[in-house]
Amino acid sequence: MPFPDIEAVAGDRWTIAPQTRRFIRPAKFLPHHLDRIKGAQFGTVAEVLKGFRGNYETTQEATVGYRLKDIDLIDGVLYGQKSSRSLRPRSRRLPVYVPPKRSTSGALFESWVGNRWFGNWLSDDCLTYPLADEYQTPVTTRPTRWDHEPQYTQKLDLKAIYVDDVHFDEVILFRDKGQNEGKKKRADQVREKLLASAPPFSVHPGVFILRGKRGDSRLLSNESEIAEQFVSKYGFRIIDPVASSVDDIIHACAGARVVAGVEGSHLVHGLMVMPPDSTLFVIQPADRVVSALKVITDRQGQGYAFVVGEGTCENFRVEWSDIDRTLEMVLA
Repeated sequence: MPFPDIEAVAGDRWTIAPQTRRFIRPAKFLPHHLDRIKGAQFGTVAEVLKGFRGNYETTQEATVGYRLKDIDLIDGVLYGQKSSRSLRPRSRRLPVYVPPKRSTSGALFESWVGNRWFGNWLSDDCLTYPLADEYQTPVTTRPTRWDHEPQYTQKLDLKAIYVDDVHFDEVILFRDKGQNEGKKKRADQVREKLLASAPPFSVHPGVFILRGKRGDSRLLSNESEIAEQFVSKYGFRIIDPVASSVDDIIHACAGARVVAGVEGSHLVHGLMVMPPDSTLFVIQPADRVVSALKVITDRQGQGYAFVVGEGTCENFRVEWSDIDRTLEMVLA
């Protein structure tokens, strides 16, 4: 549709957290692994390489709230006067609708990526929720979707009201993409809340979080072999999130000096609670390399390391010798 984004027509907006200057530290990696990268997601290969190499300063944009009036929410899309925003894909082919009969007001904290991927819901939308709770009644258009979501919802005391097709007399939205100091503070608060809700933990070498065949395809053919090597040489724990409760996951990850696994949303379980001085160790397929999780470790002041396998996301392999050499750099 030719309409501008709905934020463009907001008459009332304010800065919640100012922009932040941040130095981006380089990741830990074997130099020849950069040459293996054939494709990237959520950015170009050049952007991914820049983030991995680091050694530059960046400006993280401010967190902004904005208020709109007389907005229709229909089939996951917000419609204003000659403006719109999609919160998720429409279920109907054509954007034709009858104006809703129900009216309400509230603050939306969800995002397109948070409605698509569990990791973004946990790492982004759950951090925006406190803003919604501060400024209005938190509302969401998406029912519970993921297995661990109810447990996190309870632990983080998320009490959003579900809304379907509805007219907003007033709705508050947030631009919360910048990894500024305000967002870091909210992430720290979420971590403390999760730790307080789980069994006591102790500091230990690390945890390997299994991915298996779940989610978007990133099949590491020798994943079980690699996981066992982490255990036998470095004393890591192995956790399968599908077979574990959120308490189990927090207990395993909260004291881990290193959280390791194949790139994907399941690593965000560890990312949300791992210690401030720990490192995220990510195994990536060459044709689908992602630096999105490094953006979070950069914000939190944590380390980031990675290896790139050989093959494609449908089936790839990483040699333990490459992981071992990279991990030695992390632990040096």
